[in-house]
Amino acid sequence: MDSSTIVLGLTWFVVFLFSTTLHEAGHALAAWRLGDPTAYEGGQVSLNPLPHIQREPFGMILVPILSFALSGWMMGWASAPYDPTWAHHYPKRAGVMALAGPAANLSLTVLAGILVRAGLLAGWFYVPASLSFTQIVGGHGWAAGVVAPLSILFMLNLLLFVFNLLPVPPLDGSAILPMFLSDSANRRYQELLHQPMLSLIGLLIAWKVFPYIFQPISLIALKMLYPGML
Repeated sequence: MDSSTIVLGLTWFVVFLFSTTLHEAGHALAAWRLGDPTAYEGGQVSLNPLPHIQREPFGMILVPILSFALSGWMMGWASAPYDPTWAHHYPKRAGVMALAGPAANLSLTVLAGILVRAGLLAGWFYVPASLSFTQIVGGHGWAAGVVAPLSILFMLNLLLFVFNLLPVPPLDGSAILPMFLSDSANRRYQELLHQPMLSLIGLLIAWKVFPYIFQPISLIALKMLYPGML
């Protein structure tokens, strides 16, 4: 493994840790403000990644490193604890809590896009001939050093935003749906969610359908980033 691959791996890891930490901190903060202090008491209303790593060391350390070594990109997961009794009694509040994580990722995508546009206006960046997950923008001089982290920040958080909104368990989208259901429909829906093996089936479905959903959405996002250029 050469030095450029090591640097790219470290860049991926830092952006991945920051993005997943903000995602889970968003969940934890929303739950705390809405009446469930479980994650707050666990120290997860924080941008410090350590409480999140301590909860999910496999998903936040081992799997991302292995996936990068094997495929050149990182995947993994994190989680924030919550009180299921609270979620059962307040499904709409639980829906807001679930929405807070993807909203945090969307905010990072928008921030990265603003930085790209600002860099283009300042003459630091340029639109490359071809776009990739790690290069959605090119850089002149010193700015070339921030191309990879900024590109990964934009694309990874767009991916996390879209993926987590898929309405299948155990993804956040399945918990957002009760916000739009009646009380009686919510009760039936919660009973369905507690069926054994449903989370595994949901992940398999998400894994199969996600590429067909993400590809057009990512193209739309890049066209918004470069209006009239793509």
